[in-house]
Amino acid sequence: MGRSTSMLHSLCLVVALLCVCSVEAEDAYKFYTWTVTYGTLSPLGTPQQVILINGQFPGPRLDLVTNDNVVLNLINKLDEPFLITWNGIKQRKNSWQDGVLGTNCAVPPNSNYTYKFQTKDQIGTFSYFPSTAFHKAAGGFGGLNVYHRSVIPIPYPNPAGDFTLLIGDWFKTNHKTLRQSLDSGKSLGLPDGLLINGQTRPTFTGNQGQTYMFRISNVGLSTSINFRIQGHKLKLVECEGSHTLQNLYDSLDVHVGQSVSLLVALNQPPKDYYIVASTRFTTKVLTTTAVLHYANSGSPASGPLPPPPPADKYDWSMQQATSYRWNLTANAARPNPQGSFHYGKIIPTKRFLFASTAPLINGKLRYAVNSVSYVNPDTPLKLADHFNIPGVFDMNSLQSNPSNGAARIATSVVPTSLHDFIEVVFQNNENAMQSWHLDGYDFWVVGYGFGQWTPNSRNTYNLVDALTRHTAQVYPNSWTAILVSLDNQGMWNLRSSIWERQYLGQQFYLRVWNAQQSLANEYNIPNNALLCGKAVGRHP
Repeated sequence: MGRSTSMLHSLCLVVALLCVCSVEAEDAYKFYTWTVTYGTLSPLGTPQQVILINGQFPGPRLDLVTNDNVVLNLINKLDEPFLITWNGIKQRKNSWQDGVLGTNCAVPPNSNYTYKFQTKDQIGTFSYFPSTAFHKAAGGFGGLNVYHRSVIPIPYPNPAGDFTLLIGDWFKTNHKTLRQSLDSGKSLGLPDGLLINGQTRPTFTGNQGQTYMFRISNVGLSTSINFRIQGHKLKLVECEGSHTLQNLYDSLDVHVGQSVSLLVALNQPPKDYYIVASTRFTTKVLTTTAVLHYANSGSPASGPLPPPPPADKYDWSMQQATSYRWNLTANAARPNPQGSFHYGKIIPTKRFLFASTAPLINGKLRYAVNSVSYVNPDTPLKLADHFNIPGVFDMNSLQSNPSNGAARIATSVVPTSLHDFIEVVFQNNENAMQSWHLDGYDFWVVGYGFGQWTPNSRNTYNLVDALTRHTAQVYPNSWTAILVSLDNQGMWNLRSSIWERQYLGQQFYLRVWNAQQSLANEYNIPNNALLCGKAVGRHP
């Protein structure tokens, strides 16, 4: 009896050790060194200065697994300070690593900074890009894919492979010239073209009879795109970290800053087919193509390109957006089903209505939220908050509803509390598309509508299976409503993904705060934190 108990104890110990080893193996550390430089390329046929990472344009793709720990040494060889932000990575308890000017000092020229962050409880298709000085217009962006852990099932068969497509508009003009134009109060106007992975005609090869995942991100500056593949259906399976109901589409609108994952069955005769991306809602439609090459293809792509959706019909796009639904029974990054969180039954603790405008301030074009146009201070908000440095940001300037007062400039921060559950309505009274992104979170997109939002609009909300994502579009003269569970303490950027608008003030920060400081809520300031502005001379 004693020997059996001893053997059972030994067996349990072995199993426990195996479990620990398995967990450690899947919470791996990934180490990278990235050197940022200028280079000269001709993405649209004209030589121009671009930003390279390790000599690559776009930058290296980060292929990670849920809960991976990333240690990335960024070396800046540009002539200007530089930061990268990780679009859609939640940085749980760790806004210190968010890579925006409200949380981090930019890395000076000929210097470096080591990011340390975890893809905690996340899966999906994401991207990264520069957050500083309009550098995004020169490159420095790349794909960031987070794959599921082996112990967590996915709601579709494993694809034969996957392709990452970074699609975006592009200007031939140097990013510094574009920046000077904005600084002088001039809008940039239409881009010169579209790129797919920094090119105008890339090829993606697969085997007939197999199914592949296409990971699509709109990494552009200003323009919504429509994506389609000649002769093939697109099955939407994941959107910015959430598994979706698996609807089939002929084409998909992807707005600036957004990402989707699609399954495409190569079930057509063996030849090459056009992959098409075209701009949406622009006076001139820009189109670029790639090639889907069947490995046993006997002929090149031919025939007319698949047609785009109606050019000026926002209702078509809005109807498609409302067809995206949360897969309630599927797991995401964790074992529990996505639908186990009943967001629709929670009463919001705070409500906000944010209206965007394009005012002239001091005779120059700016963009504002509730009449406040944001300016970056010399000291990151997060450092000012940590060191109790006064006068850096204002938590009273931005009101929770639009005002009729004159537009003004401020470093606006909206105060909230940890575990608040908030309703945010984005009201777009302009004739241009909008795209809003929140760092540190995803949120439920519960409603879209034309015209002015009113309290009665809540009757149209989807409170059962609305999609969660990190970036939501707002159609012209329309509104979009989201619900957010503020469970991630920190200083978080809420911004326009239309980069001209972000640069000229359409952004602010949410301060998600709990006075009881605890490592259970937020990590300490990193030992290697860069200090600038009024934080110089302080000790992390």
